[in-house]
Amino acid sequence: MADTLDFEAVEVAVRRQALRLAARVVAQRLNADTSDQAGPTWPCACGQPARYAGRRPKAFATVLGPLTLERAYYHCAACAAGFCPRDQALGLEGTSLSPAVTRMVGGVGALVSFQEGSELLRELAGVEVTPKHVERAAEALGREIAEDERRVVEPVPPAAVAPTLYLGMDGTGIPMRAAELAGRVGKQPDGSAQTREVKLCTVWSAEGRAADGTPVRDPGSVSYSAALESAASRDTDNHPSAFAARVVREATRRGFAQAPRRVVLGDGALWIWNLADEHCPGALQIVDRFHAKEHLSTVAKAVYGVTSELGRQWAHQRHVELDAGDLAAVVRALETHAPAHDEARKCGEYIQRNRHRMRYPELEAQGLCTSTGVVEAGCKVAIGTRLKRAGMHWTLQGANAIIALRCTKLSGRFEDCWERRSQVRAAG
Repeated sequence: MADTLDFEAVEVAVRRQALRLAARVVAQRLNADTSDQAGPTWPCACGQPARYAGRRPKAFATVLGPLTLERAYYHCAACAAGFCPRDQALGLEGTSLSPAVTRMVGGVGALVSFQEGSELLRELAGVEVTPKHVERAAEALGREIAEDERRVVEPVPPAAVAPTLYLGMDGTGIPMRAAELAGRVGKQPDGSAQTREVKLCTVWSAEGRAADGTPVRDPGSVSYSAALESAASRDTDNHPSAFAARVVREATRRGFAQAPRRVVLGDGALWIWNLADEHCPGALQIVDRFHAKEHLSTVAKAVYGVTSELGRQWAHQRHVELDAGDLAAVVRALETHAPAHDEARKCGEYIQRNRHRMRYPELEAQGLCTSTGVVEAGCKVAIGTRLKRAGMHWTLQGANAIIALRCTKLSGRFEDCWERRSQVRAAG
């Protein structure tokens, strides 16, 4: 054991020494190159010539450790702006983090809290970035990725479109700072709100089959897109809501309209079907069976009590009837309790309203998913795991930035976004 600990200490010491040496070599080479001082003036972004004002040092955090660069500095009298051409050329403009460290920060910021991200960078990479700096850098990168999501909509090749594509929508609340909740109605005893709702869209395929023939979600087929935004259309014009536009972008990327079979799954909320009717015409609509059973279980608890065995048996029988497609029997059982229990009345109305979306035996016979858990898991995995942890309270801008960053990572699109970002920065 002692030998193991000694070897670990040697490894760490040698690595740190090697990194320090590499940092010095990189700094010496870069600082020996003064070609960024190309003359007495340099074109400013405002269109006027900026004048050379000497060389200025700045410290940057890199994967090799702290590194100080000397850069030619130009100042524009017309707009009072100052800049260093080398910063732009090296991808260091407006930041004290190297591109590689920024990429690392984006990775940890998408997955864990800013405090944990700072600790991971220090423990695994030997890079010191404070939690606050992780927050600022991750949110800045997230805002760039959110803009990239709005700007770049590249459909997959037709040959890559699955025979059946599923599109799911759902919403989940996240805790917000008090300033973001002012005047909003919520579920607190005083009528105030503690959360705001993230709307999430997810697309996937399920061509695989389990041993019993049940469709199985294809590994790596799930993509996510989400934000704190409304699903309601604007009243003053015919433009789609921000979330509807998001759904259209995600559907376009995945080739949803080109799929031979298209399915929209939801929990039965009216806004989902309204959006599906308008933007996914012709798609088959299915109420996720898990949510339908959850509604029935809620009724059982309200009628018989949370721990009642009779209530459990009542719910089980309703579930069996639902699976068998006997919606009439389910409604009759609910109507028995509707006069005395509002939950039963509302559930009966829910089933009546969605009965054409709950033909489960017929849908199963067609080889379709009726309850995959993908949408429910999306709210937990893409949103809840990162943004609903104890003590977290978000700003609107910060939450949307991290949501964009996380969805891009989980959807396997981060590399493409990073490449486009690098190309834009290199082009100036």
